[in-house]
Amino acid sequence: MNKLELISALKTKANISKAEAANVIQIFFDNMSEAMAKGERVEIRGLCSFYVKNYKSYTGRNPKSGEKVTIKPKRLPFFKAGKELKERVDY
Repeated sequence: MNKLELISALKTKANISKAEAANVIQIFFDNMSEAMAKGERVEIRGLCSFYVKNYKSYTGRNPKSGEKVTIKPKRLPFFKAGKELKERVDY
């Protein structure tokens, strides 16, 4: 399912216009993104959680030349499926 399909499903189930459904979905995604940019955890009970994982700097290797390269510290988003979602998918 992509964003457009999600908007269509919300439009149908909530009996609202496509523009209103698109606005609701956009607000939802914007707030999730802002929270994660601040380093906060986003948890949707029964479905999943999103969190930011911090990585320290480390020494890597350029695969082409073999020379050592210092990789800067970074923060990456992660997804963890909830118990109910796991059970539902595995049925």
